[in-house]
Amino acid sequence: MKDGILNIYKPSGMTSNDVIYKLRKILGIRKLGHTGTLDPLATGVLPVCIGKATRVCEYMDEDVKKYRCTMVLGMETDTQDVTGEILKMRDTWGLMPEDVQKVLESFHGEIEQRPPMYSAVRVKGRRLYDYARAGEEVEVKKRKVHIKSLEVEFIDFAHDSNSKKVTFTVECSKGTYIRTICHDAGQALGCGAAMESLERLASGRFTVEDAVTLEELGEAAAAAGLSPERKFGEEIPQALEKYVYGIDYPLASFGEVLLTPDTARKFIDGWHIAYRECIYVREPECGRRAYRMYVQNPEGPGGKTFLGVALHSEKYKKLVADKVFARNDDIPPIGD
Repeated sequence: MKDGILNIYKPSGMTSNDVIYKLRKILGIRKLGHTGTLDPLATGVLPVCIGKATRVCEYMDEDVKKYRCTMVLGMETDTQDVTGEILKMRDTWGLMPEDVQKVLESFHGEIEQRPPMYSAVRVKGRRLYDYARAGEEVEVKKRKVHIKSLEVEFIDFAHDSNSKKVTFTVECSKGTYIRTICHDAGQALGCGAAMESLERLASGRFTVEDAVTLEELGEAAAAAGLSPERKFGEEIPQALEKYVYGIDYPLASFGEVLLTPDTARKFIDGWHIAYRECIYVREPECGRRAYRMYVQNPEGPGGKTFLGVALHSEKYKKLVADKVFARNDDIPPIGD
Protein backbone atom coordinates (compact mmCIF):
# COMPACT_ATOMS: atom_id res chain seq x y z
CA MET A 1 0.00 0.00 0.00
CA LYS A 2 1.37 3.39 -1.01
CA ASP A 3 -1.59 5.69 -0.40
CA GLY A 4 -4.32 6.18 2.18
CA ILE A 5 -5.52 8.18 5.15
CA LEU A 6 -4.64 8.02 8.85
CA ASN A 7 -7.06 9.15 11.56
CA ILE A 8 -4.63 10.72 14.02
CA TYR A 9 -5.49 11.93 17.53
CA LYS A 10 -3.61 15.21 17.86
CA PRO A 11 -2.38 16.01 21.38
CA SER A 12 -2.48 19.48 22.90
CA GLY A 13 0.65 21.58 22.60
CA MET A 14 1.51 20.48 19.05
CA THR A 15 0.73 22.22 15.79
CA SER A 16 -0.81 20.22 12.95
CA ASN A 17 2.51 20.52 11.11
CA ASP A 18 4.32 19.11 14.16
CA VAL A 19 2.16 16.00 13.74
CA ILE A 20 3.23 15.68 10.10
CA TYR A 21 6.90 15.96 11.13
CA LYS A 22 6.48 13.15 13.71
CA LEU A 23 4.60 10.94 11.24
CA ARG A 24 7.30 11.28 8.60
CA LYS A 25 9.75 9.77 11.07
CA ILE A 26 7.38 6.97 12.11
CA LEU A 27 6.20 6.02 8.61
CA GLY A 28 9.38 6.79 6.69
CA ILE A 29 7.25 8.61 4.10
CA ARG A 30 7.67 12.22 2.96
CA LYS A 31 4.44 12.92 1.09
CA LEU A 32 1.92 13.61 3.87
CA GLY A 33 -0.71 16.29 4.30
CA HIS A 34 -3.28 17.05 7.00
CA THR A 35 -6.82 18.34 6.55
CA GLY A 36 -8.61 20.81 8.81
CA THR A 37 -5.84 22.52 10.81
CA LEU A 38 -6.14 22.36 14.60
CA ASP A 39 -4.68 25.07 16.86
CA PRO A 40 -1.90 23.95 19.24
CA LEU A 41 -4.31 24.12 22.20
CA ALA A 42 -6.81 21.79 20.53
CA THR A 43 -6.85 17.99 20.60
CA GLY A 44 -8.68 15.34 18.62
CA VAL A 45 -9.29 14.06 15.11
CA LEU A 46 -6.73 15.12 12.49
CA PRO A 47 -7.00 13.16 9.21
CA VAL A 48 -3.60 12.82 7.53
CA CYS A 49 -3.38 11.88 3.85
CA ILE A 50 -0.53 9.78 2.48
CA GLY A 51 0.78 9.81 -1.08
CA LYS A 52 -1.94 10.15 -3.72
CA ALA A 53 -4.53 10.56 -0.98
CA THR A 54 -3.30 14.14 -0.47
CA ARG A 55 -5.31 14.95 -3.59
CA VAL A 56 -8.61 14.33 -1.76
CA CYS A 57 -7.82 16.92 0.94
CA GLU A 58 -9.95 19.53 -0.84
CA TYR A 59 -12.97 17.22 -0.73
CA MET A 60 -12.46 16.49 2.97
CA ASP A 61 -12.26 20.18 3.81
CA GLU A 62 -15.98 20.35 2.99
CA ASP A 63 -16.86 17.74 5.64
CA VAL A 64 -18.86 18.74 8.71
CA LYS A 65 -16.68 18.92 11.82
CA LYS A 66 -17.82 18.19 15.39
CA TYR A 67 -16.15 19.68 18.49
CA ARG A 68 -16.46 19.70 22.26
CA CYS A 69 -15.48 23.04 23.78
CA THR A 70 -15.20 24.46 27.28
CA MET A 71 -15.24 28.24 27.67
CA VAL A 72 -14.49 30.43 30.67
CA LEU A 73 -16.86 33.32 31.30
CA GLY A 74 -15.62 36.70 32.52
CA MET A 75 -12.35 36.66 30.58
CA GLU A 76 -11.27 38.32 27.34
CA THR A 77 -7.91 37.63 25.67
CA ASP A 78 -6.22 38.78 22.48
CA THR A 79 -6.31 35.23 21.03
CA GLN A 80 -9.88 34.46 22.20
CA ASP A 81 -8.56 31.50 24.19
CA VAL A 82 -6.82 31.10 27.55
CA THR A 83 -3.34 30.96 25.99
CA GLY A 84 -3.46 34.65 25.03
CA GLU A 85 -2.81 37.86 26.89
CA ILE A 86 -5.68 38.79 29.18
CA LEU A 87 -7.30 42.02 28.05
CA LYS A 88 -10.16 42.20 30.55
CA MET A 89 -11.55 40.31 33.54
CA ARG A 90 -15.20 40.99 34.26
CA ASP A 91 -17.56 40.08 37.06
CA THR A 92 -20.13 37.41 36.18
CA TRP A 93 -22.21 37.95 39.28
CA GLY A 94 -25.92 37.66 38.52
CA LEU A 95 -25.39 35.65 35.34
CA MET A 96 -27.80 32.71 35.22
CA PRO A 97 -27.51 29.36 33.37
CA GLU A 98 -30.62 30.16 31.36
CA ASP A 99 -28.92 33.33 30.09
CA VAL A 100 -26.05 31.25 28.71
CA GLN A 101 -28.43 28.69 27.21
CA LYS A 102 -30.43 31.39 25.42
CA VAL A 103 -27.36 33.07 23.91
CA LEU A 104 -25.81 29.82 22.68
CA GLU A 105 -29.12 28.75 21.11
CA SER A 106 -28.76 31.75 18.78
CA PHE A 107 -25.68 30.15 17.17
CA HIS A 108 -27.59 28.05 14.67
CA GLY A 109 -27.78 27.88 10.89
CA GLU A 110 -25.89 30.45 8.86
CA ILE A 111 -24.07 32.99 11.03
CA GLU A 112 -21.39 35.62 10.45
CA GLN A 113 -17.98 35.51 12.12
CA ARG A 114 -15.01 37.84 12.07
CA PRO A 115 -11.89 35.63 12.10
CA PRO A 116 -9.65 36.25 15.12
CA MET A 117 -6.50 38.30 14.64
CA TYR A 118 -4.39 35.37 15.81
CA SER A 119 -5.36 33.10 12.90
CA ALA A 120 -3.92 31.96 9.57
CA VAL A 121 -6.49 33.82 7.47
CA ARG A 122 -4.84 35.92 4.77
CA VAL A 123 -5.60 39.62 4.28
CA LYS A 124 -3.70 41.48 1.56
CA GLY A 125 -1.35 38.54 1.19
CA ARG A 126 -0.35 38.32 4.86
CA ARG A 127 -1.55 36.08 7.68
CA LEU A 128 -3.62 37.82 10.35
CA TYR A 129 -1.28 36.59 13.07
CA ASP A 130 1.57 38.44 11.33
CA TYR A 131 -0.36 41.71 11.67
CA ALA A 132 -1.22 40.88 15.29
CA ARG A 133 2.38 40.11 16.27
CA ALA A 134 3.59 43.30 14.58
CA GLY A 135 0.96 45.35 16.42
CA GLU A 136 -0.55 46.46 13.10
CA GLU A 137 -4.24 47.02 12.51
CA VAL A 138 -6.05 45.71 9.44
CA GLU A 139 -9.69 45.50 8.49
CA VAL A 140 -11.02 41.96 8.82
CA LYS A 141 -14.32 41.31 7.08
CA LYS A 142 -16.93 38.99 8.49
CA ARG A 143 -17.66 35.78 6.65
CA LYS A 144 -20.53 33.33 6.70
CA VAL A 145 -20.24 29.88 8.27
CA HIS A 146 -22.87 27.25 9.02
CA ILE A 147 -23.67 25.81 12.46
CA LYS A 148 -25.51 22.52 12.04
CA SER A 149 -26.09 22.07 15.77
CA LEU A 150 -24.88 23.42 19.11
CA GLU A 151 -25.79 21.69 22.36
CA VAL A 152 -24.87 22.75 25.89
CA GLU A 153 -23.53 19.75 27.83
CA PHE A 154 -22.62 21.29 31.18
CA ILE A 155 -22.82 24.67 32.89
CA ASP A 156 -20.49 24.90 35.88
CA PHE A 157 -21.42 27.83 38.12
CA ALA A 158 -20.13 26.16 41.29
CA HIS A 159 -16.91 28.19 41.31
CA ASP A 160 -16.37 31.79 42.33
CA SER A 161 -17.94 34.55 40.23
CA ASN A 162 -15.01 34.81 37.79
CA SER A 163 -14.54 31.07 37.14
CA LYS A 164 -17.84 30.09 35.58
CA LYS A 165 -17.47 27.58 32.78
CA VAL A 166 -19.66 26.18 30.01
CA THR A 167 -19.09 23.03 27.96
CA PHE A 168 -20.87 22.53 24.64
CA THR A 169 -20.65 20.46 21.48
CA VAL A 170 -20.98 21.98 18.03
CA GLU A 171 -21.26 20.61 14.49
CA CYS A 172 -20.19 23.14 11.90
CA SER A 173 -18.85 23.86 8.43
CA LYS A 174 -15.25 24.45 7.47
CA GLY A 175 -13.80 27.82 8.41
CA THR A 176 -15.73 28.04 11.68
CA TYR A 177 -13.68 29.36 14.61
CA ILE A 178 -14.95 27.82 17.84
CA ARG A 179 -12.98 30.32 19.96
CA THR A 180 -14.82 33.07 18.10
CA ILE A 181 -18.13 31.47 19.10
CA CYS A 182 -16.88 31.71 22.70
CA HIS A 183 -15.82 35.34 22.22
CA ASP A 184 -19.07 36.36 20.53
CA ALA A 185 -21.16 34.55 23.15
CA GLY A 186 -19.24 36.37 25.88
CA GLN A 187 -19.94 39.71 24.20
CA ALA A 188 -23.64 38.89 23.97
CA LEU A 189 -23.67 37.98 27.68
CA GLY A 190 -21.87 41.21 28.54
CA CYS A 191 -19.11 39.49 30.51
CA GLY A 192 -16.68 38.26 27.87
CA ALA A 193 -15.53 34.68 27.39
CA ALA A 194 -12.46 32.74 26.25
CA MET A 195 -12.01 29.17 25.06
CA GLU A 196 -10.32 26.96 27.65
CA SER A 197 -10.20 23.64 25.78
CA LEU A 198 -11.23 22.19 22.43
CA GLU A 199 -11.46 18.62 21.20
CA ARG A 200 -12.43 17.69 17.65
CA LEU A 201 -14.73 14.71 17.98
CA ALA A 202 -15.28 14.07 14.28
CA SER A 203 -14.26 15.22 10.82
CA GLY A 204 -16.61 13.71 8.27
CA ARG A 205 -16.44 9.92 8.69
CA PHE A 206 -13.40 10.06 10.96
CA THR A 207 -14.28 9.94 14.66
CA VAL A 208 -12.36 10.27 17.89
CA GLU A 209 -13.28 6.71 18.90
CA ASP A 210 -11.32 5.33 15.94
CA ALA A 211 -8.36 7.73 16.09
CA VAL A 212 -4.83 6.49 16.74
CA THR A 213 -2.20 8.40 18.72
CA LEU A 214 1.34 9.10 17.61
CA GLU A 215 2.54 7.01 20.55
CA GLU A 216 0.50 4.00 19.40
CA LEU A 217 1.86 4.26 15.89
CA GLY A 218 5.40 4.64 17.20
CA GLU A 219 5.04 1.59 19.43
CA ALA A 220 3.63 -0.47 16.54
CA ALA A 221 6.57 0.57 14.36
CA ALA A 222 9.08 -0.29 17.10
CA ALA A 223 7.42 -3.66 17.76
CA ALA A 224 7.77 -4.47 14.05
CA GLY A 225 11.48 -3.70 14.25
CA LEU A 226 11.26 -0.54 12.14
CA SER A 227 14.20 1.75 12.88
CA PRO A 228 13.46 5.49 13.22
CA GLU A 229 16.74 6.08 11.38
CA ARG A 230 15.68 4.17 8.24
CA LYS A 231 15.62 5.92 4.89
CA PHE A 232 12.45 7.42 3.52
CA GLY A 233 10.55 4.97 1.34
CA GLU A 234 7.51 5.06 -0.89
CA GLU A 235 5.32 2.48 0.79
CA ILE A 236 3.60 2.28 4.16
CA PRO A 237 5.31 -0.30 6.40
CA GLN A 238 3.18 -3.46 6.48
CA ALA A 239 2.98 -3.37 10.27
CA LEU A 240 1.15 -0.02 10.10
CA GLU A 241 -1.24 -0.73 7.21
CA LYS A 242 -4.07 -1.65 9.59
CA TYR A 243 -4.29 2.00 10.64
CA VAL A 244 -4.69 3.26 7.05
CA TYR A 245 -8.07 3.93 5.42
CA GLY A 246 -8.59 3.78 1.67
CA ILE A 247 -8.59 6.95 -0.42
CA ASP A 248 -12.34 6.62 -1.07
CA TYR A 249 -13.26 6.11 2.61
CA PRO A 250 -14.05 9.77 3.43
CA LEU A 251 -16.08 10.26 0.24
CA ALA A 252 -19.14 8.30 1.42
CA SER A 253 -21.51 11.23 0.75
CA PHE A 254 -20.47 11.26 -2.92
CA GLY A 255 -22.47 9.27 -5.42
CA GLU A 256 -21.21 5.91 -6.63
CA VAL A 257 -20.75 4.64 -10.20
CA LEU A 258 -19.71 1.16 -11.31
CA LEU A 259 -18.08 0.69 -14.71
CA THR A 260 -17.05 -2.24 -16.86
CA PRO A 261 -13.28 -2.63 -17.44
CA ASP A 262 -13.62 -1.25 -20.98
CA THR A 263 -15.45 1.88 -19.81
CA ALA A 264 -13.04 2.24 -16.87
CA ARG A 265 -10.13 2.51 -19.30
CA LYS A 266 -11.97 5.27 -21.14
CA PHE A 267 -12.47 7.12 -17.85
CA ILE A 268 -8.76 6.83 -16.98
CA ASP A 269 -7.82 8.05 -20.46
CA GLY A 270 -9.92 11.20 -19.99
CA TRP A 271 -13.07 10.34 -21.90
CA HIS A 272 -16.41 11.74 -20.72
CA ILE A 273 -18.65 8.90 -19.55
CA ALA A 274 -22.32 8.79 -20.54
CA TYR A 275 -24.73 7.57 -17.87
CA ARG A 276 -25.97 4.82 -20.19
CA GLU A 277 -22.44 3.36 -20.16
CA CYS A 278 -22.53 2.79 -16.39
CA ILE A 279 -23.53 -0.51 -14.82
CA TYR A 280 -25.24 1.44 -12.07
CA VAL A 281 -25.32 4.96 -10.63
CA ARG A 282 -26.15 5.93 -7.05
CA GLU A 283 -26.85 9.63 -6.62
CA PRO A 284 -24.79 11.68 -4.11
CA GLU A 285 -25.94 12.79 -0.67
CA CYS A 286 -23.67 15.85 -0.68
CA GLY A 287 -24.57 19.24 -2.13
CA ARG A 288 -22.96 18.68 -5.53
CA ARG A 289 -23.05 15.95 -8.15
CA ALA A 290 -19.74 14.30 -7.36
CA TYR A 291 -19.25 10.56 -7.82
CA ARG A 292 -16.83 7.87 -6.70
CA MET A 293 -15.91 5.84 -9.78
CA TYR A 294 -15.28 2.10 -9.54
CA VAL A 295 -14.53 -0.73 -11.94
CA GLN A 296 -15.87 -4.26 -11.60
CA ASN A 297 -13.15 -6.44 -10.08
CA PRO A 298 -14.05 -9.86 -8.64
CA GLU A 299 -10.73 -9.94 -6.76
CA GLY A 300 -11.02 -6.42 -5.28
CA PRO A 301 -12.59 -5.51 -1.92
CA GLY A 302 -16.34 -5.59 -2.41
CA GLY A 303 -15.81 -6.81 -5.97
CA LYS A 304 -14.67 -3.42 -7.24
CA THR A 305 -11.62 -1.14 -7.48
CA PHE A 306 -11.63 2.61 -6.87
CA LEU A 307 -10.69 4.67 -9.92
CA GLY A 308 -11.21 8.29 -8.96
CA VAL A 309 -13.77 11.07 -8.73
CA ALA A 310 -16.01 12.40 -11.49
CA LEU A 311 -18.28 15.44 -11.57
CA HIS A 312 -21.50 15.81 -13.52
CA SER A 313 -21.10 18.17 -16.46
CA GLU A 314 -24.23 20.18 -17.11
CA LYS A 315 -22.80 21.12 -20.50
CA TYR A 316 -22.20 17.57 -21.73
CA LYS A 317 -24.74 15.75 -19.49
CA LYS A 318 -21.97 13.27 -18.77
CA LEU A 319 -19.51 12.32 -16.04
CA VAL A 320 -16.20 14.14 -16.35
CA ALA A 321 -13.07 13.08 -14.46
CA ASP A 322 -12.03 15.47 -11.68
CA LYS A 323 -9.29 13.32 -10.14
CA VAL A 324 -8.02 9.94 -11.34
CA PHE A 325 -6.06 7.66 -9.00
CA ALA A 326 -5.87 4.46 -11.03
CA ARG A 327 -3.84 3.48 -14.09
CA ASN A 328 -4.77 1.19 -16.94
CA ASP A 329 -2.54 -1.45 -15.33
CA ASP A 330 -4.96 -1.48 -12.37
CA ILE A 331 -7.92 -2.54 -14.53
CA PRO A 332 -8.71 -6.27 -14.30
CA PRO A 333 -8.27 -8.13 -17.61
CA ILE A 334 -11.91 -9.14 -18.02
CA GLY A 335 -14.56 -8.09 -20.47
CA ASP A 336 -12.05 -7.44 -23.27
